[in-house]
Amino acid sequence: MTQNTSRPLTLRDVSEASGVSEMTVSRVLRNRGDVSEATRAKVLDAAGRLGYVPNKIAGALASQRVNLVAVVIPSMKNMVFPEVLSGITSVLEDSALQPVVGITDYLPEKEEKVLYEMLSWRPSGVIIAGLEHSEKARAMLRASGIPVVEIMDVDGEPVDTAVGISHRAAGRQMGEAIARDGHERIAFLGTKMPMDHRARKRFEGFTEALAKAGVEIADQEFYSGGSALLKGREMTRAVLERTPELDFIYYSNDMIGAGGMLYCLEAGIDVPGQIGLAGFNGVELLKGLPKQLATMDACRTEIGETAAQIILARVEDETAAFERKITLTPRIDRGETMR
Repeated sequence: MTQNTSRPLTLRDVSEASGVSEMTVSRVLRNRGDVSEATRAKVLDAAGRLGYVPNKIAGALASQRVNLVAVVIPSMKNMVFPEVLSGITSVLEDSALQPVVGITDYLPEKEEKVLYEMLSWRPSGVIIAGLEHSEKARAMLRASGIPVVEIMDVDGEPVDTAVGISHRAAGRQMGEAIARDGHERIAFLGTKMPMDHRARKRFEGFTEALAKAGVEIADQEFYSGGSALLKGREMTRAVLERTPELDFIYYSNDMIGAGGMLYCLEAGIDVPGQIGLAGFNGVELLKGLPKQLATMDACRTEIGETAAQIILARVEDETAAFERKITLTPRIDRGETMR
């Protein structure tokens, strides 16, 4: 058979190539019963040779859903969200559902646009980062009629279900650990707020814990955009020039923390003897640094896995019930930069 590449393949093409009816081809490709194994093999072989891909949009007209899961995240430029996606994919890969990713760049108006476009394809579920959305975005999520799982954070009210950690509790836990170690001149370096809601919550929990211990933040610095490693170096140099008596720096993420650590080591500053350092996220990539940065695992892979499990279960059974908030527990890894 000579293939006309100017038009998309149809069931008729597969029918002609396999020698069975279009109805039988349709049953095989939709994985319906009442088809012999020999016929099924013949159809699948023909479809594979032709490169035929079923039109799921047309097939979804009756159900009003396609086998896609909209995954809306703010960025792919750091190591955080790829690990979340890895968890999502590991759960969905043996199912009929496929994740499709949209990037918002932490911008509410872009999140609205991404959501609008993705929901217009009638996906089977939505996994979306964070709990802070515009009213328009929340309205779209509420009206979607599909499972919605908000990930990474549980400090707030979800539209449907939330899976993540309490960032306020994570900040408090780190603040308590640093105060217990006897540090009194402490700085916080992080991403610009309030755009990064989760970093803001960690900062709030951190300062709350220090206040209870009778300690005030001695200095702070924030950044937006650019290389995190370079920013970590620059901010650490700036804050130590302003406040040389600092004895601890807490960074809102591991990447700027790694930059800060490299600056300290190159400047001959004893870490952790002279100054302690800690980041957040537990980024595996940084295990090869001269010293292991103290950090806290944000349970990223587990968050992705749990979110996908919820979507899958609710697609298969609409009555499947889950807690409104599923809170995971991160742990401090003291590494080699805390006493």
